[in-house]
Amino acid sequence: MSMIYRPRRLRATGGIRNMVRETVLMPANLVYPLFVVPGTNVKKEISSLPGNFHLSSDKAVELARETYDLGIPAVLVFGLPEYKDERGSSAWDMSSPVQQAITAIKQAVPELVIISDVCLCQYASHGHCGLLHGDKVDNDSTLPLLAQVALSHAKAGADMVAPADMMDGRVAAIRALLDDSGYSDVSIMSYAAKYASAYYGPFREAADSAPQFGDRRSYQMDPANSREALREVALDIEEGADIVMVKPALAYLDIVRQVKDEFLLPVAAYNVSGEYAMVKAAAAQGWIDEPRMVIETLTSMKRAGADIIITYHALDAVKWL
Repeated sequence: MSMIYRPRRLRATGGIRNMVRETVLMPANLVYPLFVVPGTNVKKEISSLPGNFHLSSDKAVELARETYDLGIPAVLVFGLPEYKDERGSSAWDMSSPVQQAITAIKQAVPELVIISDVCLCQYASHGHCGLLHGDKVDNDSTLPLLAQVALSHAKAGADMVAPADMMDGRVAAIRALLDDSGYSDVSIMSYAAKYASAYYGPFREAADSAPQFGDRRSYQMDPANSREALREVALDIEEGADIVMVKPALAYLDIVRQVKDEFLLPVAAYNVSGEYAMVKAAAAQGWIDEPRMVIETLTSMKRAGADIIITYHALDAVKWL
């Protein structure tokens, strides 16, 4: 009788499975997003992102400390401003919630890595990610404003800035201003391959950032394209990005893998709001085993090549791990 190789032998017990597991998901791989708002003592659940909250700076500090105590090394800070205008000038106002929260968190939890989202969409009255010229987003005139936003975050205490706008050349503009202003140690995590995706829906409520007209398909990537993602990533690396991101994650794991295989920089994947909301909605109906599905989903992102996973599941996931 010929010998039959039995792969099942290495699945026989939990101990054996742990010994031979190829992909290990750890709290150190996760980043937790925070949404900060004006005021004090504000903690209001975001209806489309159950379990996540709009937080005033004081409450953001409390949640940041909890995040760090759970072993999660970083937060990604988004903000809703007190005012909006055509230029999005509240985005670089040092008295705005993001800048205030960054400073407060850094003082309270200095070891926590603070990443700040750099964009104009939630600060501009029109909801687009750059300055408008007529009804079109003007790429080049937007660049110095994005750099100014990044500089304001660095001054507030951010360890890393994350430009999300998808304007061509914005990484170079940000890197130049940060370096010229004495912030050469502040890293850039570039939203390098950010797709024009339907998976962002719940985030529009969370950040009050829906465009007032049109859409973002003229500057965010076409979901049908993959080679273009490699060009985008290569350009951002050439301009000075330290980490490159693929967004969304779950429907773009092939892109995560291609970027990981092609480039030597750390790769981040953003487990976006729509991906999160679908899991929460199904779990609320009792249709899925939420802990198992979340860990399986996040593990798939790690397996695809993501070194860093930005996820609204982070606080629950570390407990389920």
